[in-house]
Amino acid sequence: MIYDNKIILAPMVRINTLPMRLLALRYGADIVYTEELIDWKLLRSKRRYNDILKTVDFVDQTDGTIVFRTCDEEKERVVLQLGTCSADRALKVAKMVENDVAAIDINMGCPKEFSIKGGMGIALLEDPDKAYNILKTLVDNISIPVTCKIRIFPTPEETLKVVNKLISSGIKAIGIHGRTRNERPQHAVNTDIIKYVAERVPIQVIANGGSKEIEKHSDIYKFKEMTGCSSVMIARAAEWNCSIFRKNGLLPIDTVITDYLKLAVDYDNSPSNTKYCVQNILRDLQETPRGRKFLESQTVEQICAIWDLDEYCKKKQDEYQSMGIQGRWQVTPDELEPPNKKSKIEEINLDGVEQMKVCFIRANFNDLNLPKTQLHVWAGRNGCKLPTYETQQVEKLFRTILSFKGKKYTSTFWEKNKKFAEQSAALVCLYYLGVVSREELVKLGSVIK
Repeated sequence: MIYDNKIILAPMVRINTLPMRLLALRYGADIVYTEELIDWKLLRSKRRYNDILKTVDFVDQTDGTIVFRTCDEEKERVVLQLGTCSADRALKVAKMVENDVAAIDINMGCPKEFSIKGGMGIALLEDPDKAYNILKTLVDNISIPVTCKIRIFPTPEETLKVVNKLISSGIKAIGIHGRTRNERPQHAVNTDIIKYVAERVPIQVIANGGSKEIEKHSDIYKFKEMTGCSSVMIARAAEWNCSIFRKNGLLPIDTVITDYLKLAVDYDNSPSNTKYCVQNILRDLQETPRGRKFLESQTVEQICAIWDLDEYCKKKQDEYQSMGIQGRWQVTPDELEPPNKKSKIEEINLDGVEQMKVCFIRANFNDLNLPKTQLHVWAGRNGCKLPTYETQQVEKLFRTILSFKGKKYTSTFWEKNKKFAEQSAALVCLYYLGVVSREELVKLGSVIK
């Protein structure tokens, strides 16, 4: 990957998931970074090809959630930013992903407490030898480019000294955020220090930290000139309006949100992450009537309806559900990393329990027609005592045994939380009571083959 004269989407926690990265590329970004992904979280994941979405998914083996999702459209232009303090772990992760990304970047600039306590982010700059060793290990052992992203030191000379140490590892480029460890966005970016370094090093330097100075596309080139850098990396300005990458000018916020939501639906992005990204686009508009309606939304379909995309969302979700399960991958206790002892899984006796492999997909229900609600209403109408629920937890996986009218019911699909496990058990019970047909379960995407 060549880092000269590029406009780049900077890594931002929870923002830089696949839909936002693709949106940035389609609007004109040359390179996109992932959010910072922590080494140990990737190491407990497994690579799986998603033949429904046509994506590569790295799946957390403790609960089946997606740690990292990517696709062919971004393969040659996506940089995975890694949070690590270990050369050994960094190399293991790099070997896992090197055929699916264009480059690896080591985060040496995050000033947040989580990173610092873990010896990651800007904490690495306090130990340049360790930082160098991580970079050198990667450069010597993987086939794709290695870079890092740092913050400046109080003086240009001190910054240059550390940068030269890192460069000697063989990295292809370095991103420099023009603020010190203790400075925050309200502080002015030190373009003079970035420029001092850029003029004195032999590799490409990527300037970062100029969102206060960048309000339109042409400002990107002004910031590039101010810093004397090869390329510019944009964070908050892109978070607020990703069309900052468009040469033809900014698009209205509603257009950006609509474009983003379509990608979120197309790539089955989690509702919570989708809502978070839209919330950061709306900013002050959250206080408007439509903004408050958005804040009350709970599902992707409810969010989409606000921007007249509910039919698009429903059609796409129906399509995916007809092809197989929507959402997270199934992980069972036997597959957990490291594997759990068998005794932990056999605590609940399943003899005589009616079993069916169904999952609970929250997007298909509103608060009034949840499976438990339907079951409790049925029980009331028929003069029956309400069901009871016994839930088993193994690591981050949950399974519920529902007892009702002298019989027991469960789903053999392990859910990601107790509430979902109770809802899926209720679905099984509703099926055996004849309240919900198999055809209806299939339509809901709940039946797992």
